[in-house]
Amino acid sequence: MHTAKKNFLWTAALVVLVLVAASVTALAQRETIQATAMGTSTQMGKMVNINIIIESYSSEEDRQVLIEAFNQGRNSDERNENVVNALSKMPGKGRIAITGTLGYEIKYVRQFPTPTGRKIRIVTDRPLRFGELWSDSRSTDYTLSVIELEISDVKDQSGGVLLPACRFLISKEGELTIETYQNPWKITNVLK
Repeated sequence: MHTAKKNFLWTAALVVLVLVAASVTALAQRETIQATAMGTSTQMGKMVNINIIIESYSSEEDRQVLIEAFNQGRNSDERNENVVNALSKMPGKGRIAITGTLGYEIKYVRQFPTPTGRKIRIVTDRPLRFGELWSDSRSTDYTLSVIELEISDVKDQSGGVLLPACRFLISKEGELTIETYQNPWKITNVLK
């Protein structure tokens, strides 16, 4: 066989091997979580099933981008808008959807070890619906969605909280706080 042809075949085989390895790595990182979100207070009695698909986790650099965006604002509205803009530029890390809907992209997701398992924190820019924009309701100020999940190694101990519409603020004490448009939803029945 001709040397150039051999080199081409070896190069093609190497490229295929790299692509297959990348695909397997991507599939290995994919994680699907199903859970039930239950309304609290004024949403008491409402329940929805949620599906969370995590394709990859955010890096420390992603975290720094969000911190810098937040710190560049002069007031709470600017800070929140900067975070939303930074999130909108980040590549998707997965999807979150209420069962039966298309849902929307997860832009930032990190995990942290805990004594009984791990904590997963998700922050994403919330798509505003036409009705909200048309009526210019107060909800348009709450452009983030946050989920915090506790995934426990102990059976039936996993759970979390969903903040469907919120924004980040700095309290008078200088602490980062989250202001919600509606009550937090309790997450139960977590299945991996």
